[in-house]
Amino acid sequence: MRLAGGFLAGVALSSTFLGSGIGSAQQLDGVPAKPKGYVIYAAEPQVIKAGRPSVLELRFQVREGFHVNSHTPKSELLIPTALKLQPVDGIKAAEIAYPAGTPYSFSFEPNEKLDVYTGNFIVKVPVVAVAGEHTLDGSLRYQACDNAACYPPKTLPVQVVFTAK
Repeated sequence: MRLAGGFLAGVALSSTFLGSGIGSAQQLDGVPAKPKGYVIYAAEPQVIKAGRPSVLELRFQVREGFHVNSHTPKSELLIPTALKLQPVDGIKAAEIAYPAGTPYSFSFEPNEKLDVYTGNFIVKVPVVAVAGEHTLDGSLRYQACDNAACYPPKTLPVQVVFTAK
């Protein structure tokens, strides 16, 4: 598995790096800079049955020290994590399945729980595809926060390459 600005397993993808956000943050005048990306995505090949309902699994990893809002945050003021895929001839995608978030609270407001993703999380894409090699292009939009602040929303490019046999 190759890591890039994110992390995908079980999905046949080329070994090229996708996205941004790995590596350590640069320092400016002795103060660590914030990373450019907060979610890591990588790709590896996946094979599904042609013409049959199958599930592609996209694995993501939130950088240590950060969390991102789940797909169903507890407030309409929070930006949900959302995957968008471009339509492709020969592939019919069903509704994307997001994992449940984890309750999270800050020490300064312990009674208010947010619904977030931390560490690794998997987004599942149900598909039916004709036989052959396929590529799905898309993006993951998310908003990352740490214990002190939330940062502007980011969009992480994703590319899912798989074979339907």
